Amino acid sequence: MYNFEGKIVIITGSARGIGFAIAETFAENGATSIILDLFQDAVDEAVKKITDKGFKAFGYVADITDSELTGNLFKEIFQKFGKIDILINNAGITKDGLLMKMKESDWDAVINVNLKGTFICTQKVCRFMMKQRQGVILNISSIVGIMGNAGQANYAASKGGIITLTKSAAKEFASRNIRVNVIAPGFIETEMTAQLPKEIVDKYLEAIPLRHIGTSKDVANLCLFLASKEADYITGQTIQVDGGLIM
Repeated sequence: MYNFEGKIVIITGSARGIGFAIAETFAENGATSIILDLFQDAVDEAVKKITDKGFKAFGYVADITDSELTGNLFKEIFQKFGKIDILINNAGITKDGLLMKMKESDWDAVINVNLKGTFICTQKVCRFMMKQRQGVILNISSIVGIMGNAGQANYAASKGGIITLTKSAAKEFASRNIRVNVIAPGFIETEMTAQLPKEIVDKYLEAIPLRHIGTSKDVANLCLFLASKEADYITGQTIQVDGGLIM
């Protein structure tokens, strides 16, 4: 078990799915989890799930594509808690379609949330972390950002961009003791993947050497390690959680 007692952790897109698993896992290990998401009802429900277990969580409605609002929100969080120790950029969307038929609006929307949103949150939080001379930023990408995927040109571009954005940030922030890393999940059991036809799931299982689908907890556990003191010498890296799918 890791000890994150007294740590303030912001997780974007964390009212459900992988983001919620990350928020819950940090709270279970002593942190105060700050849940950011688009809708008040979902934020309130997520916070309640964690606090009902006796752990610490707070929630805010946030649109991470709005630079001014995001900057003001991060300032408010910093003033309330006195610091921001960890930022996990998890928020993301998909709008799949073949490249030759993809609407520009679908391209723009995915790049705006996934890549620009990660940039905005990283830019806003780094100012506080630089003053603290410490911090951890974890960016949730995808194996699709490494290998590409038919029908997901916008998503792949956004997730690949996150990887190189992370490397650049890691180089810029290292002198202030701020570490920045990427987690690239593979086929993870979520509400979205639960809707896939059995034949698609079986096809993935055949390609995964470990022969089973990953869980949100697998991703959350890696977040714990990379944010911990045990990972103090790791920065600028992309670590896959994919059961060996694209090794």
